[in-house]
Amino acid sequence: MQIGPHSISPTLVLAPMAGVTDRAFRTLCRKLGAGLAVSEMTISDARFWNTEKSRTRMDHHDEPGPISVQIAGNDPTLLAQAARHNVALGAQIIDINMGCPAKKVCKADAGSALMRDEALVERICRAVVAAVSVPVTLKIRTGWSRAERNALTIARIAEDAGIAALAVHGRARDDHFNGAAEYETIASIKRAVRIPVLANGDVDTPQKARQVLAETDADGLMIGRAALGRPWIFRDIAHYLATGETLTQPAPEQVGAWLLEHLDALYELYGEMQGARIARKHIQWYCADHPDSTAFWQSVNRLDRAALQRAAVLEYFCRLALPIAA
Repeated sequence: MQIGPHSISPTLVLAPMAGVTDRAFRTLCRKLGAGLAVSEMTISDARFWNTEKSRTRMDHHDEPGPISVQIAGNDPTLLAQAARHNVALGAQIIDINMGCPAKKVCKADAGSALMRDEALVERICRAVVAAVSVPVTLKIRTGWSRAERNALTIARIAEDAGIAALAVHGRARDDHFNGAAEYETIASIKRAVRIPVLANGDVDTPQKARQVLAETDADGLMIGRAALGRPWIFRDIAHYLATGETLTQPAPEQVGAWLLEHLDALYELYGEMQGARIARKHIQWYCADHPDSTAFWQSVNRLDRAALQRAAVLEYFCRLALPIAA
C-alpha cells in the first residue's frame, strides 16, 4: 500500500488512541509487525503546544518512520498551522481526526462531529493538504448517526481535496464502540474511490482480519483496541495473511519481556513517576489473560515507583514461566 512516497508493509496500521499510542507503544507495535503506527491526536490550538502533554505527544526521537501524526480540531486555518508545526517536528504523514466519537471531542465540534458539515470537511481537507508537502490521510466513521451514514460522500470529498488515504471505522458516531462493526459501507467506499482505504473496527484475530479484507476489498487494516496488551497481534495477522498458518501464542516469558521493554520505554519517555502511573493500564492489559491477573494488578496498581513496579512485573512473569531477562 502506497501513501504518498511511503510504502506501507505489511498493510496493518496501529490506530490512533488518545492516552495509548504514545511513542513507546508505537515503537513496540512497529517492532512487532505494524506497517505504520499513528500518533494519539494532537490539538490544533497552538496555545497548548508547549504543555508537557503536547510536547511528549510530538516527541518522535528515534521513532521508526514513516511517522504519522494525527491532528484534531475544527478550524481549517488552525489545522493547517498544526500540520505545518508537526511536519517541522518530524511528521512524514499528517492524519486528520474525523473519527473520534468521544463526547468531549464532539462537543467541541471536532472528531466525528465534523461529518455533520460536509462543506467544512472539504475546507479542512483542502487547507491541510495545501499547507504541507507530506501526504495527508483522513480517519472517519460511517457517519454522524446510524440514520446519517454519509461516509461515502465524505470519502469522495476527501479524495477530490487531495487526501492520500482513508481509514474508515465501521460504526457511526452514536454507536461509539457498541454493537458489531459493519463493513458494507467500507466496501462501498473502496469501490468508489481510487485512494487506499483501510478498514477499521473489531479486527481482533487473524481470521477476522482475512474476513474483513474479503468483505471490504480494503487495501489494509487499522487495528486499535485489539492491540491493547497484545501488540504482537500485527505479527500474528501478517503471518496468517501471508501463509494461512496460525502462529503459536507467545509464551509467558516472551510476553513478560515485551512488557518490560514497554515499561522501560514509558519510564524513559515520561520520567519514572509519571511513567509508572501511565504503565498501570498497560500492565493490566498485558496480564489480563494470565492466571491470578486481577490480584496481581491490584497489588501492582498501588506501586508508584518505577523500580518497584518493574520488579513486581518481573517477579509475576517469573512465577508464570521460566525466568526472563531482568
